[in-house]
Amino acid sequence: MNENYKVSSSPHIRDRIKSSNIMLMVVIGLLPATLFGIWNFRHENAWILVAVTTASAVLAEYIYEKLMHKPVTINDFSAVVTGLLLALNLPPTLPWWMGVVGAVFAIVVVKQLFGGLGQNFMNPALAGRCFLLICFSARMTYFVYDGVTGPTPLANLKAGEAVNTMDMLLGNIRGTIGETSVIAIMIGAMFLLLMGVIDLRIPGSYLVSFVIFIVIFGGHGFDPQYITAHLCGGGIMLGAWFMATDYVTAPITSSGKIIYGVCMGLLTGLFRLFGPSAEGVSYAIILSNLLVPLIEKVTLPKPFGKGGWKS
Repeated sequence: MNENYKVSSSPHIRDRIKSSNIMLMVVIGLLPATLFGIWNFRHENAWILVAVTTASAVLAEYIYEKLMHKPVTINDFSAVVTGLLLALNLPPTLPWWMGVVGAVFAIVVVKQLFGGLGQNFMNPALAGRCFLLICFSARMTYFVYDGVTGPTPLANLKAGEAVNTMDMLLGNIRGTIGETSVIAIMIGAMFLLLMGVIDLRIPGSYLVSFVIFIVIFGGHGFDPQYITAHLCGGGIMLGAWFMATDYVTAPITSSGKIIYGVCMGLLTGLFRLFGPSAEGVSYAIILSNLLVPLIEKVTLPKPFGKGGWKS
């Protein structure tokens, strides 16, 4: 046989859906939370921080790839998703240049230095947020709503004070730009579920395991108001639906996704109830990202003849 066959590397299954299509749908899913956050914090000009942080992420990717003589990949919208998610995790009063620093760190250090899209070992947006928390902790924990500064409802809840769960559900509270309105977040999440972009296993196991943890260790038993306040407060809803489900840093196996979600739920509960901070979602997701290789090693089915069961 003299014919030469061109064989590409695996996987060999082809699909019309591209990475750019998926990322664009994620951007669309984030629009309700983004638009509400811009309106909710209009007096703080939150739109400037959102625009500058998102643009900085795209520009950082473009410049890095040009300097490294790599193909420019900004058309896949992954940098847009990273920048937008980072912006939604920032307080509306944060100086715009800090958003730029966080975006550059997320894109260059966490994403590009590890090989670009598909190679990063943790969620770049959350890594950027944690980097800013370490560098600028005072500004990253300074929250304001309607011109009045103070703690977030989640911090009040941790201190044993009463909170208004309806305001937390609607978003009329202090917090980061994109985490305040659970309704806006869920509108976007339902869109992604209906489009088949995200898998219910990850956010479902995350939220259920978190609720079980706070019921057992929260000291309030099965108190619906206490549970609702925890679910509506902080970044757990934004994290569960839009960051924990990141294709690159989440497991690919069905059982692995559930284990991954349970790890995040337990860590979030541990950080919130027993840690010094009222929040803990970012660290819970990042630590769980680091466990993904081990989770996949345990949950990947073994091929026949290599220790797997006969079908």
